[in-house]
Amino acid sequence: MHRLFPQARRLGGPDARARLLARLDADTLAELYRRGDAGERLDILRALPGLDLGPRALPLVEDALRTNDARLVEAAMGDYGARWLDDHAYRQGVLKCVFMSIPLSSVSGLAARSDAELARMLGDYAAERRAAGRPVPQDVLERI
Repeated sequence: MHRLFPQARRLGGPDARARLLARLDADTLAELYRRGDAGERLDILRALPGLDLGPRALPLVEDALRTNDARLVEAAMGDYGARWLDDHAYRQGVLKCVFMSIPLSSVSGLAARSDAELARMLGDYAAERRAAGRPVPQDVLERI
């Protein structure tokens, strides 16, 4: 499996990796993620909402949120992350998106998961930006 996954896209088209991932258990998926390059990790993160894993793949999302790769962070804040991240981790993920200039429109579940604490955090961010004479992104202003 570890040899087939990197080749799957080239051999079977753009959806080949997702079809392959659908047949794997959480441990094998995690091993592929750990061994994968950024593109492979991205494909795994994007496939998570369609897999029946429950919260077992949450460590992959948490790992992606620790990276500086905007593609991985954005994918981590997709449907799977929105469903399984706890409130604190979700808020931190939203803030990381803001810091990395990832549009908040790409964050799944934001309307449903917004709360007073997230609004406060975004408000603090906006205040710091203003104090530094920097512009505040429009999507942040819309959330405070």
